[in-house]
Amino acid sequence: MAPVAVAPETPVFNTKRDGQALEETSDAIDTVNVLKQNIKQDDKDIYAESEFDKNKDKTKFRQYEDACDRVKNFYKEQHTKQTVAYNLKARHAFHSKTRAEMTIWEAMEKLNTLIDESDPDTSLSQIEHLLQSAEAIRRDGKPRWMQLTGLIHDLGKLLYFFDAQGQWDVVGDTFPVGLAFDDRIIYGTESFKENPDYGHDVYGTKFGIYSPGCGLDKVMLSWGHDEYLYHVVKDQSTLPDEALAIIRYHSFYPWHNAGAYQELMNDHDKEMLKAVKAFNPYDLYSKSDDVPTVDELKVRPLSLPFQKIK
Repeated sequence: MAPVAVAPETPVFNTKRDGQALEETSDAIDTVNVLKQNIKQDDKDIYAESEFDKNKDKTKFRQYEDACDRVKNFYKEQHTKQTVAYNLKARHAFHSKTRAEMTIWEAMEKLNTLIDESDPDTSLSQIEHLLQSAEAIRRDGKPRWMQLTGLIHDLGKLLYFFDAQGQWDVVGDTFPVGLAFDDRIIYGTESFKENPDYGHDVYGTKFGIYSPGCGLDKVMLSWGHDEYLYHVVKDQSTLPDEALAIIRYHSFYPWHNAGAYQELMNDHDKEMLKAVKAFNPYDLYSKSDDVPTVDELKVRPLSLPFQKIK
């Protein structure tokens, strides 16, 4: 039998209007619009000049020549012990060990007992510095991801309580290993003369184990809190590339402040350098702000792109 065409049934419309449902739909639309507005606000220019530090005397920061013996002794030890061999060992340990898990606030509170021996600008605890940085970024109206980055950028200093040999492999300015030490590193190349890699046939040459334009992601920076946290968050967060660069390079002052190692950069590094420079005032110049009150700022549990630090 041949198929017979069947006319579709006349659709039935619900002519009853549910006022409550319409009101709920309207409220949902309003909520979506608010979220869209928040996203739009998060697109604010991170490269706009910082406002909070305009009246500060910036010549008073990073005065290492006048620093106390605590700071100078720290850098002497760091520059002697940060070798290629140690950095390879530290990275192997990072990938092979299982570490404790904790929330962001737990990590911050753990850091509350650490005073950074490399810092000539402050003797505040780490939780106070993190809150200062995040609050300065918030007051300047920068995106929420940047505020978050300010809040967590030093959490890698938890290394001090677990795998560290001292503070020399946790804090301080960072620099590449595996090539000649640059004069623009704090205290210059004189402080590296007792480092086994100083004057090495390979590690002591201009490019060492690297090649021009290889990209900083191929370069082994001195092991410490920046490298550690960078390796954690790049796999456990949804933070943008700019935030990852801020975390990895914020202590890389010879690069983002003194202009060293430009010959190793690729095009991506040039873009990330802009983000690190935009962040730097909030890390450095917020240290002279009033000490924040933790109880006032910790008003509710944080909702962050990643919940655990391993």
